Amino acid sequence: MGTSLLEDRFGRVATDLRVSLTDRCNLRCNYCMPAAGLDWLPDDSVLTDDEVIRLIRLGVELLGIRAVRFTGGEPLVRSGLVDIVRRTREADPGLELSITTNGLGLGRAARGLADAGLDRVNVSLDSVRPDTFAEITRRNRLHDVVAGLEAAQSAGLGPVKVNAVLLRGVNDAQASELLAWCLAHRYELRFIEQMPLDAQHAWSRAQMITADEILERLRREYVLTPAVEPRGSAPAELYLVDGGPATVGVIASVTRPFCGDCDRVRLTADGQVRNCLFAREESDLRAALRGGASDDEIADRWVSAIRGKRAGHGIDDPAFLQPTRPMSAIGG
Repeated sequence: MGTSLLEDRFGRVATDLRVSLTDRCNLRCNYCMPAAGLDWLPDDSVLTDDEVIRLIRLGVELLGIRAVRFTGGEPLVRSGLVDIVRRTREADPGLELSITTNGLGLGRAARGLADAGLDRVNVSLDSVRPDTFAEITRRNRLHDVVAGLEAAQSAGLGPVKVNAVLLRGVNDAQASELLAWCLAHRYELRFIEQMPLDAQHAWSRAQMITADEILERLRREYVLTPAVEPRGSAPAELYLVDGGPATVGVIASVTRPFCGDCDRVRLTADGQVRNCLFAREESDLRAALRGGASDDEIADRWVSAIRGKRAGHGIDDPAFLQPTRPMSAIGG
């Protein structure tokens, strides 16, 4: 087959690979999963370190992947993470390598990840109040996340980005407080609209805090002006805070979808390609891997999976159906 591109029918080319390394997580955020957790994937269905690296290398060498982000579940609970990062860096020194994490284990892992070749981290943090943090995550671990952010910054994993979801009646009054905290610590804050990816299927548009509401809350305390640089395929709309240079971002996946510029493709922990976060179909690369398929055969299957990508996620469509898998099993 030779080199190809992951191009869909609408001319979008996927160059950003999100690799879920596990569906397990050590928090129980109430907008993601129930208090008791979920039935995790059986161990033998999860890709091995070697299988993960083979697919990443194939994506880089044959299919034009230029950025890899490791996700979960919580990727820091994957025991081979540092080695996976190191081997991915060795596959292509020019790759952009990042991780999305809840930050709990980052205090211990940040230096090793940086030494292995990781470029930066995105840390999920919805409140800097210990009581609110515990209410959302069902764990009293805010101090560990704060330590993890500090360790990431010290290790040079910057710019350190913070991802926050506002929940009506829980932390939506804390938007400006969270921004002030991030500005003081030189972290880049991104607010994300809550998406219909919870395991409980309890999401409702009426309960979701929209991008307009987020900006309205922030403008009570700050002057926000649109940043001038082109957004491109980046999901966040950036705003200068009080004239800059600091910025805050809003990722309005629901009310201001950016599907037309999407450059992402997702690989689940059990080796399935998803061409959209909200896709209801998957393409099985694990079976091909374990069935002795060649790199070219696997690449062909991957290319076919991307060709089937739809124009948009369809959340506004009355016939929209939430994906069967929750976010924890898909990966950000």
